[in-house]
Amino acid sequence: MFTDRMPDLQAGALTDAQREAAATFQAERGVPVFGPFTPLLRSPEMMQCASRMGLYLRYNSILPLRISEFAILIVAREWSQQVEWHIHHPIALKAGVAPETAEAIAEGRRPTTMSEDEALAYDFSLELQRNRAVSDPTYAALVARFGEQGAIDLTGINGYYALLAMTMNVARTALPEGAPRPLPPLVP
Repeated sequence: MFTDRMPDLQAGALTDAQREAAATFQAERGVPVFGPFTPLLRSPEMMQCASRMGLYLRYNSILPLRISEFAILIVAREWSQQVEWHIHHPIALKAGVAPETAEAIAEGRRPTTMSEDEALAYDFSLELQRNRAVSDPTYAALVARFGEQGAIDLTGINGYYALLAMTMNVARTALPEGAPRPLPPLVP
């Protein structure tokens, strides 16, 4: 088991910029700094920029919440990011992602229970995450369904949640006390 490299900062140890960023975060989100934002608080301006981008991508994207949360699960799996999965798995299920679809993603398998929209998001996200590009047929299919803004928003979701996953992987952000370790290791 790894030790959390960047645990919560003590209130008395915060710089003025960190205090201000934490207060802004709480005002905008209604909760104190948590998860990926804990290590990001070491760079307060970056944390604030990341938080605002996340608010857009989660709540104002052109994509339905089910598709956004589905894509977040794909990113969490690709980066083997336990905290990201722990946070977003219940949200994805509540948004309508089928439990067996989420389970297949957790196991690193292509789900056989995806809707057409989920299949589009799956293909787009996996190509982007693994190939660092998206093929013409995959791009055309996604744009035909969600438009160019949908392609950009889905690209943003992939990039943003990869940033958070990388941040938490570098920081070794710990799961909350008592949380199950939800992602099994992937076998190459």
